Formats: sequence, structure tokens, C-alpha cells
Amino acid sequence: MLLLKEYLDPTVANLTESKRVGGDLYLSGIMMQAALRNGNGRVYPVNEIARAVQECQDKISKGQYIMGELNHPDSLSINLQNVSHAITEIRMDGNNAIGKMKLLNTPAGNIAKGIIEGGVRLGVSSRGTGNVNEGGEVGDFAFVTMDIVSTPSAPDAFPNVVAEAMGSKKIMTLAEAVVHDPKAQKFFAAEIKSLIAAITKK
Repeated sequence: MLLLKEYLDPTVANLTESKRVGGDLYLSGIMMQAALRNGNGRVYPVNEIARAVQECQDKISKGQYIMGELNHPDSLSINLQNVSHAITEIRMDGNNAIGKMKLLNTPAGNIAKGIIEGGVRLGVSSRGTGNVNEGGEVGDFAFVTMDIVSTPSAPDAFPNVVAEAMGSKKIMTLAEAVVHDPKAQKFFAAEIKSLIAAITKK
């Protein structure tokens, strides 16, 4: 069995506009790609990726979020000192594994946040073991985690940055809601009718 780390040597960083106003940061998008030859010359069959995704889903459903590191280490074990994120969602969409990972307030997680806030686009890369035949096809893939890397071998494994904050939702008064929200307008109209009916009966 080979240790499979799917990333390439760093190249020029992709810079993007990045603005953040507090809250938790997530990376959301393509995590793994099947049925194509990646930058390392390997091809992961769909069934191998789908099985890895199912195993992740089973763990996540039990509250066992899968932790990952900033850059690939040279081993399969998760080093808690280097943990930067936790995978919170993952599913198959065609030949792609689509997922979501939360950046943690750990030293490595804060480094990743700082890089992102500086406008650098980060990628993600799988870590696991498997066998690779002469044609580059991977078999017996045993998924361990997804790590954050500068240059993933999967061409589209550059997930989007999503900011989520519980305190960012504005609580509107009924008067404000009626102006913008059709549901609030319907509720308000029904309440007015009920009030008029009550007054008329008296």
C-alpha cells in the first residue's frame, strides 16, 4: 500500500479579493475528483471516491468530524498540533466529492485564515493509502482526511471561502418585515382581518 498525498509542488499563488467581517470561515466546494487523471498522473475510479465519501458521511452522522492539517504530513496519523480544520459535510455530485470544512481557531487554522484574508486562494488535497497500477489507476483507496494545500493535484479542488456568523442576521421589527417579506405581509394582513372581525362582533 502506498501513502497517497494528492498535491503538487507550490507554484505562483492565486490571489483573490477577500473581505471578512467576523464569524466562522469555511471552505466549501470540490474536495476530490474521480475519473480523471490528476496532476500526479493518478486516476481515482468513481467507486473508490464514493466509498470514501460514504465512510466520511457515516462518521460525520455520528458527530465524529474529520480533522485535517495545514499541508500534508509524511504520515497517516493526525497530529493535533497541526490541525487546521474539520470536515463538517461531504457528498457525491457526479464524479466529484463536494464538501465543507470549518477553519478552526488553532495555530494552523489561524494561519490558513490569515492566508485567505490576504487574498490567497487555497486548495484541498486527500490523504490516504492505496494501490496504483501501471496505468495510474488507484485501487483499495483508504481515505484518511483532506488537508489544506497551496496546489492540489485535482484541477478544481479550490473550494470557495464561506463566512458564517450567527450574529450577522438582523432581527427586524414587524413593520420592517412587512416592507420586505411577503410572508410577513400575509401574516400582518391576516392579523388585521382578525382584529377587525373581533371589533365588529363587539
